[in-house]
Amino acid sequence: MLDALTLDQIRTFVAVARSGSFRAGASSLSRAQSGVSAAIANLEAQLGVLLFDRSGHRPMLTPQGTALLADARDILLRVDAMRARAHGFGEDVELELSIAVDTLFSVAVVGSAIAAMRRVHPSVTVRLAVEPLGGPLQALIEKRATLAIMVGEDFRDPRVVFEALSPVRQIAVVAPGHPLATLGAERQVEVSDIANHLQIVLSDPTAQSKGRDFGVISPQTCRVNTQDAKHALILAGVGWGRLPLWQVGEDIDCGRLVRLGTKSLGRHSQVESESYLARRIDEPFGPAARSFVDALNLLDADNPA
Repeated sequence: MLDALTLDQIRTFVAVARSGSFRAGASSLSRAQSGVSAAIANLEAQLGVLLFDRSGHRPMLTPQGTALLADARDILLRVDAMRARAHGFGEDVELELSIAVDTLFSVAVVGSAIAAMRRVHPSVTVRLAVEPLGGPLQALIEKRATLAIMVGEDFRDPRVVFEALSPVRQIAVVAPGHPLATLGAERQVEVSDIANHLQIVLSDPTAQSKGRDFGVISPQTCRVNTQDAKHALILAGVGWGRLPLWQVGEDIDCGRLVRLGTKSLGRHSQVESESYLARRIDEPFGPAARSFVDALNLLDADNPA
């Protein structure tokens, strides 16, 4: 019966397949060859398939054995990961901190908070994903992230709690050679003017935005999947779009980009959206997560986006 499978049998199977013989497998496990042979025979009987062809000088994996070897390795990886995680819980410190960050939020601020956390918990590894729109929320829902930093109120879920950070300022900008920049120098740019030009917008990699658009005014759009691509296309004069102040402040100061000369997209072509630290209700913070959050709150207060 499959329920009678043991981790010892699975480890033995993987060891023999890796070593190429029962003798070498037994040696790697510091066990007697007879015991290894018996473990493999019992495993084959329980699975109902031959894992090794023993007709030659060395045992060779059968096609079924080759297919099941991938499953065996996956099981052992998961068990080892479970053991390592349990060990981390015993020490009360996470082994890994996974964070999903909205593309509108400054990664430099997040990086400083990570650095501060790792000064306190140097053994904690970090996995950081920067995703647009519904990506950070989806990462929490799918448990790919322990924490998320989200911008705006468009994405919510009852399984997730939110803690406000500072607002993110977004500015509608174009390249100085763009027709909208020239028009804005002559008169107030109207929505009808803006709608006649290509708008660069982010696309959502998730289904969270299905059937919805956010801040899309122009019927002509160029959809991109990263904030850097959006920034680069606007700099190149391809179209106009909103970008966070932390990303374009220097461009505006140096004249590489200009604010759209309109009151239709906020005062001084600028809008503010609240940013939030988000986490699942059923995933309480560990020490590393709390250290990161404390550092983020301090940095965020000093460096509003």
